[in-house]
Order: sequence, then C-alpha cells, then structure tokens
Amino acid sequence: MLAHLSVNNFAIVKSLQLELSGGMTTITGETGAGKSIAIDALGLCLGGRAEAGMVRQGEEKTEVSAAFLLDSNLHATRWLEDNELLDGSECILRRVITKEGRSRAFINGSPVPLAQLKSLGQLLINIHGQHAHHQLMKSDHQLAMLDQYAGHKSLLNNTNRAYQQWRQADNHFKQLIENSQQNQAQKQLLEYQIKELNELAINEDEFQELEQEHKRLSNSGELASSCQQAIELIYEGEEVNALGILQSASHTLIQLAELDEKLAELPSMLSEAIIQVEEANGELRNYLDSIDVDPARMAYVEERFSKIMSISRKHHVLPEDLYAHHQDLLQQIELLDCSDEKLDAIREDVELKYQQFSTQAEKLSKSRSRYAKELNKLITASMHELSMEKAKFEIEVAQQTAHSSPLGIDNICFTVSTNPGQPLQPIAKVASGGELSRISLAIQVITAQKVDTPSLIFDEVDVGISGPTAAVVGKMLRTLGKSTQVLCVTHLPQVAGCGHQQLFVAKSTKAGKTETQMRELNEEQRIGELARLLCGTEITDSALANAKELLMAA
Repeated sequence: MLAHLSVNNFAIVKSLQLELSGGMTTITGETGAGKSIAIDALGLCLGGRAEAGMVRQGEEKTEVSAAFLLDSNLHATRWLEDNELLDGSECILRRVITKEGRSRAFINGSPVPLAQLKSLGQLLINIHGQHAHHQLMKSDHQLAMLDQYAGHKSLLNNTNRAYQQWRQADNHFKQLIENSQQNQAQKQLLEYQIKELNELAINEDEFQELEQEHKRLSNSGELASSCQQAIELIYEGEEVNALGILQSASHTLIQLAELDEKLAELPSMLSEAIIQVEEANGELRNYLDSIDVDPARMAYVEERFSKIMSISRKHHVLPEDLYAHHQDLLQQIELLDCSDEKLDAIREDVELKYQQFSTQAEKLSKSRSRYAKELNKLITASMHELSMEKAKFEIEVAQQTAHSSPLGIDNICFTVSTNPGQPLQPIAKVASGGELSRISLAIQVITAQKVDTPSLIFDEVDVGISGPTAAVVGKMLRTLGKSTQVLCVTHLPQVAGCGHQQLFVAKSTKAGKTETQMRELNEEQRIGELARLLCGTEITDSALANAKELLMAA
C-alpha cells in the first residue's frame, strides 16, 4: 500500500509530506483548493507525463517521491526481483523534473527509464479518474474492464501470440503473391546469370591457384636458368662453389682446433652449414627437374584465367569473389522460387495458424461470456442500491471474426435499461449524466475488487451523485477499504464521513505566492469539515449534529 507521499515545489505546492494508512482515506477541501493535486503529483511517480510548467514558480525543480509497503504484493515483488531493484519490504518511486522540462526517474534509488516506472506503477496503485464515465462509453475501454475483471491473462497472451503468428504467416503469403510477376522477371535474370556461372563452374580457390600457376608458367624459363645458376654457385661450379669453400674452411679449422681448443666448436658449426648447402642443392635440383614447359597447359591456363577475369567484370565482382557471388545468386533464386507446391505449403501453414488463433480466441470469448454474466448480476444489483431500482445492466459479447485482432474476435458493448419496459441499449444512448456517473462508479467499485493492485484512488468519481445515493457510495467505498487501501477525493459529506481517516486541503497566499497544504483531521476537525460540506460557510448546530451522525453511522 501507499505509505508516504512527499511533494516538493509541484505547481502551487511548496512542500507536502503525507503519512497514509490502510482502509479508506477521504480528501476534502474548498473548491479550487487543489484537492486532486496530490493525486496529480503521485501520477508523476507512476510515470505520468512531465512538463516544465509543473515546477513551482521561481524554483529549479520539482521532486515527488512515493513509498509503498510491498507486504503481500507478490506481483510487484517479483517485478523488482526480475529487474534487480528489490530492496527490502519497501519500494520508493521518485521523479525529478527540472524547470527546463527534463525528467529523471528512480526506483529504490536506482535511475531507471520511464517505461520501467510505468510498468511497476501499474502493479502498485490503480487510479480511477473523475472522467472515467466518459471512457466507459468506448468499446475498447469496456473490453479492457471486462478482461480486467475476468483476470484471464494467460488466455489473452495465448490469443495475442497466436494472432501474431497467423498475421506474420499471412503477410508473408500475400507478399509472395503480390510480388510474383516482379519475382518472375528477377528470376529470369538470375537464371541467365547462374547459367553462365554454372558453365564456368569455378571452384572456391580456383582463381588464386590459377593465378599462381600462370605466374609460374609465364616465368618458367627464368626460373630454370636461375635455379641452374644457383646450383652452380653452391655445389657444381668447377672453379669455385660454396660447398668447396665451406669444406676447405672446415679442414683448416680442424687443424687450428688442434693448436687451440677455443676453436674446437667451429668445425662442427661449419659441418652443419655443409649439410644445409647439400640439402638446398638437392631441393633445387628436384625443383629444376620438375619444371616442365607445356605449351598446351600454358594455353589452357591463359584461356581459363582470361575467361574468369571477363565474367567477373561482367558481374561487377572481383575474380577471387566470383565463386561466393555464384553461391549468393543460387540462394537468391531459391528465395524467389514460388512454385505451386511451395505456395500450397505456405497456404496450408497460414490456414493452420489461423485455426490455432481461432481456437485460442474461442476460449477467450467463452471466458468473457462467463464473466460478463457474473458482472451483469453484480452491476445490476449495485445500480439498484444507487437509486436505480428498475435498472438492468447487461454486457453483450458478440463474435466478429471479420474484425479479428490481438485481443480476439469479440466486440463488447455495455447495455442498460433504466426504466421498466425499456429495451437494453448501448450505455451512451440511454443513460443521463447522473445515471452514467452512478453506473460508472458501480462498475469501478466491483471491478476494483478483482484488481491485484493493493491501492485504489477514486478522484471525484462521485460527481453527479447526491442525497441517499451518496451515502450508499460512501458505504461501498468503505467496504472496499476493508480489503484494499482506498483514497477518495470527494465533495460529498456522506462519502467523506465514511472514511477511516480524512485529509483536508487548504489554499493560502503568502508573500504574493499561492500555496496549497494538506493535513490530517482529528475527529473534532472532521465534524467541522463535514458540517461545512453540508451547509457551506455558515456552520449551524444542526449541521454539526448531522456531521456527528455521519461519522457515527460510518
């Protein structure tokens, strides 16, 4: 539940510190005093839109923080654990807005994106605004309220997932059909290019190997003469060669080593050099013998090399990339293959995925119909309590497969009959302003009992209600407050008197600046405030007596 709210430099609030309790808390005050300002500030902590105009005049920034006790709120606790933001049994949301309009958000002291603040806020508190009855006339909002009451999240998720899979497959199939002519023209071009490359049949590393062979064959004469010259220098020269020089030097060093033992290692070093020279000579001789100047092979290599160069220029790729280009074209034409067999297979896959979606949507529709019947009875009974004794409420759940969506196949319509003999009609066509407010309040109170969030805020939802009906509304909210924390901004004494505690909002002017303050009222102060709500500024003994009765009857 919401345990503490701290507001600094927000609009006309300089500083506000609120300690909140469980049960039902009512908020009252004079018209224009800013009774909803704390709710607006709390909305910022829940990820609401931030504007520079929210910063109090002359201040640098607005700062709002809200502390929630997690208690048995398993959903919020799990969310904090999953996002590595859990810090004990309390959760603190904080929002800072500068006068330039920049905004920062924090959860338990850690900076977070605004989307995370919104996501967590939905698990902590639920706000019902004073214009909720206008939303009630919208079909999508009616559907959301029914789903919220039903609590069938798994059915919604399964239906949404099946819908996305079906639409993705269907879009892919339609794309293939629409592009078939364009694909055919592209396929013909690819077939021509691939035919040419198939005939060439180049291997992956063939060009590099051809390049090396061409270089070797083109320079075979120079390679042979140079190899022979090297052999003469190191081994076969009649007058002088490297091997003879090394052998002569080795003989000399052997004799010198007998005279001085310091030279003993040198003969073995030269002996190793002699072995290396002999091995090098052997390698050169074998290489020389392998050089075969074959004119036919030379002609083939030149022709093949030239053909690869020519086709690579034609395809605008480097010759060493021609093999990879060939493989890429083969993949492209495979993707463009729209044979009848392939189209039939894709069509069958689309149909299968649609059937899977229909199955999930049908399960969701049955669940909606079941909970709609349950809501019909509860809301009709609640309307009777709210001085609409002959009224009847009914939710129509109509399947419209032609308008499938991620939310299924249902069209939801809230219908009502306010007088005997009057047929059920859409709520927007039948209900008057006051009736709409009462119906909206009945729906909100009933659906709120199924919401997992442990705190509920009703912001002047009792507009258009008075007299005995107001007393019923107050008792409804007080009963709800036994299991859920309820904060209610109201102008009705019958509702305010039902609160377990009451806050009073007052506006004053200091040094030319307007300031709003909020404080908790004790029992005596509550009686005075309820009397003011009953009769205005001139508080009579009768009004005070009525105020005491309201508190005692709560």
